[in-house]
Amino acid sequence: MPDIRVLDKKGVTLRKAMREDGSALLKSFKGEVPNDETLMSIYKAMLCTRVMDDRMLKLQRQGRVAFVGTSTGQEAAIHASAAAFGKDDWIYSALREGGVTIQRGMPIQEYVAHMFGNAEDSAKGRQMPNHFQCAEVNFPSWSSVLGTQLPHAVGTALAMKARGEKNVVLAYTGDGATSSCGFHSAMNFAAVGNAPVVFVIIDNGWAISVPSSKQTASSSFGAKAKAYGMPGIDVDGNDAVAVFDAVQEAAKRARAGGGPSLVALRSYRMGGHSSSDDPTRYRDDEEVKYWSQRDPLLRMESFLTKKGLLSEAQRQELSTALVDEIKAAIDHAEQVGDPELESLVTDVYAVPPKHLTRQVIDALRIVAEQGDAERMQGKFPL
Repeated sequence: MPDIRVLDKKGVTLRKAMREDGSALLKSFKGEVPNDETLMSIYKAMLCTRVMDDRMLKLQRQGRVAFVGTSTGQEAAIHASAAAFGKDDWIYSALREGGVTIQRGMPIQEYVAHMFGNAEDSAKGRQMPNHFQCAEVNFPSWSSVLGTQLPHAVGTALAMKARGEKNVVLAYTGDGATSSCGFHSAMNFAAVGNAPVVFVIIDNGWAISVPSSKQTASSSFGAKAKAYGMPGIDVDGNDAVAVFDAVQEAAKRARAGGGPSLVALRSYRMGGHSSSDDPTRYRDDEEVKYWSQRDPLLRMESFLTKKGLLSEAQRQELSTALVDEIKAAIDHAEQVGDPELESLVTDVYAVPPKHLTRQVIDALRIVAEQGDAERMQGKFPL
């Protein structure tokens, strides 16, 4: 089994800002430290994602939601990078960045509604759980086909550039999707068009069961940028300060007309690829233990405590408040019914064509006469 425990490998030095225990900034770090307000907002987003993922995974195991892809271990990479972008910028996610919707202002109740796919789900129950989208915070839905969001992100960036807007796009991807056609096309298209987009690769060690060491022969994921004619950097993705500094630098460059950049964040996926995965079949306990000792949430808590921004009482208060809010959202979601059957044909055509209207009418008649499919046949075994 390949050893992926070492952060600095193949002669690649990751940008770091703080010690691994979060006790202090490194003397060698010359970058920008977020202000206190931003640090606390990043921490609260990280904590929210940790609490939410824990609760959603338990619900999935109880059969109350169908699918979960947790972000445990990657919270610093996700939320510190997203913090570098404004409300008018666009975010294209990969798989584990759903918590960014809450970070940018989506209500927790709406997040939970999507996980249940109920009548209050803004996607009307059409997407798999964990495939978040929120128009109000410029967060388009993503596809399970890896890498397909990247050309879309570049198209959005080029459209904003053509309109003379100063907004930028954040495009997330995982280490596995760097092998996709979408990744190559997007990187090349962005560089040639000087698109205002920042590509963020979150290398979490595994693309399901394929280790990142087997994903590329490049010296690092950040090194891939050079071939496309853009800057690239490798960063310790469990270091929230270093992540924010590197991504904000790239975002400023894009906003000023300097074009795209690639930021590769080295982190680790503590759980399985999804709630359908058994990671014990392809990685050993020692590897997981090693990374659990480098928990980005604990590291951030230690850093904030040393700065006098967070006490144990405050941490507990924040955690309790999140648990209560999420519980209330779940209790509410379980009382909400399914989306109306008529919603099957909305949001596709301005005026549904006659054949779709006829099908909906027939479906409503059958349900009225015979009952719905769940009562007749039982739930489809997701």
